[in-house]
Amino acid sequence: MRIAHNGFVVVADGRKMLFFRNEGDATNPNLIVERKDVQDNLADRDQGTDAPGRAFASNGSGRNAYSETDFHQLEEDRFAADVAELLKKRALTGDYEELIVVAPPKTLGELRKHYHKEVERRLTGELAKDLTGHPVEEIEKLLAAAD
Repeated sequence: MRIAHNGFVVVADGRKMLFFRNEGDATNPNLIVERKDVQDNLADRDQGTDAPGRAFASNGSGRNAYSETDFHQLEEDRFAADVAELLKKRALTGDYEELIVVAPPKTLGELRKHYHKEVERRLTGELAKDLTGHPVEEIEKLLAAAD
């Protein structure tokens, strides 16, 4: 994947976002961290307060349980929406012209739900991988090798 000089690369998952600017050229990227956000997101078992409720079925045989809310996943989805909002603000101010987004498939899907039309217009590539824990040099190599 070619990253234009001065192009932006966002590497995100449900709790961490790295915003890079390419100071190199399209064939030899040199990603410089411009912004890093990390959200504290406790495990779901530490966020829930009670067991799921029960109700009697109005017909049929007895009881059913309400499904419990996955608070951890809700926070990850909210974080992805916040990342998309940041991308929108920066696109509308002309902060970047080309954008590549790297995120695990679930996070990438959530980001897509919130992309503004100006973000979509600037989007030149997406990679469905979790690279938030990788060193910058490895991210550069993996992006250069991706098609």
